[in-house]
Amino acid sequence: MAPRLLSLAWRVSRFRFWIYTGGTYVVGYALGMDSWSAFFEPDYILFLLYFFLPANLLIYGVNDWWDRDTDRFNPKKDVKEYRISEADGRDLLVLLGFAGGVSLALFFVLDTVGKALLLAFLFLSYFYSAPPLRFKEVPVLDFSSNMLYVVPGILGYYLASGTLPPPALVLAGYLHVAAMHLFSAIPDIGCDAAAGMTTTAVVLRERRSLLLCLAFWSGLAALVIWLSGLHPLSLLVLIYPAVPLALLLREGFSIDRVYWYLPFVNTGLGGLVFLLATLRTVAW
Repeated sequence: MAPRLLSLAWRVSRFRFWIYTGGTYVVGYALGMDSWSAFFEPDYILFLLYFFLPANLLIYGVNDWWDRDTDRFNPKKDVKEYRISEADGRDLLVLLGFAGGVSLALFFVLDTVGKALLLAFLFLSYFYSAPPLRFKEVPVLDFSSNMLYVVPGILGYYLASGTLPPPALVLAGYLHVAAMHLFSAIPDIGCDAAAGMTTTAVVLRERRSLLLCLAFWSGLAALVIWLSGLHPLSLLVLIYPAVPLALLLREGFSIDRVYWYLPFVNTGLGGLVFLLATLRTVAW
């Protein structure tokens, strides 16, 4: 790619969020494998590269393309994210063509189940933002379609083990990404309402949205602690329900500020799960 395209790819793909697809894939793969040597399998490396850059180009490139009108109300685009300009239009389409082409090429290395999982990822990634479905503007479907971030983990688990992950693991993933999506939408309530978007957070407003986040993350914590067999380290997952609980109990906490620390929490705890899953396969 030309330097101009590479620069745009870096900004559009939102580097701080690469871990949400790439990291989920790695953790899913580690949970499904029976030997650490599986990390040297060509399929693992191929999809590792895919879920870190091309997949994020697709998710956020489609989002930026279809949100050009509504993004003018969102101050986050001026601080934490990149605001697409008219001059970027053609280059953005080139990047989307690249990401789409890579995605389609990967179908040739997958079996039927793998193809179905990749198709589910592409479907949710595209129609989260794109019409006519545009899940992001439909209450409940907005946070439910965030399952697109769980699918890489399901595919990773399947590539490593040849089987789908236990339903309890998938449910835990759903509860987490649903809470993450809703939590991230709370600071945008004002600008989303001004743009005419009816998200779950716009309908519920801040307090009830935080209560729902608390319910989702409490369910996640219960599942993780149970699945770990009450392992002491699993108690760290209680950090998640503690966040909305603290915001509900103490006024003055800035949800905008807290939200930008969550990627670090996700990376740290995801890394811990990865480490423990990998050590499980090592013969001492």
